[in-house]
Amino acid sequence: MSLNLDLLEILMKFNKKNSPEYLLYLNDYTFPITCVSITNSPTPVNEPTTRGGVYFSDKFAYKLKGTINDLTVVPLLTKKMLGPNTEFAELKISTQIESSGKLMNLEIFTNLTNSIQTPNSIELSMIIVKLKSI
Repeated sequence: MSLNLDLLEILMKFNKKNSPEYLLYLNDYTFPITCVSITNSPTPVNEPTTRGGVYFSDKFAYKLKGTINDLTVVPLLTKKMLGPNTEFAELKISTQIESSGKLMNLEIFTNLTNSIQTPNSIELSMIIVKLKSI
């Protein structure tokens, strides 16, 4: 995984102190993501490996977790999650942060690893695979 770790650190610090808006782009729709947290945490592998011959997993990953309060997203996520599905796709999320007094637009590309649905929302757990300033 080749992430711009400096940019990721700026995003993580800004996200802790502020509540930037995040938008998930899926097909031709956008969905606001709330309650976003970004962490660096262990993955369930003992060494860097290609999991299931489909995607690469390191021992630690930068994870993004957030909630969508629009359940119309659920059927659009069906083929996006990692796991037994080998036809998964990256999810694109955008946000805007401030760095050194300047606004910066970011695109975050993730793999969906888990989702938990409630009657009113769905919480997504994702691994960040790419991050770029636009």
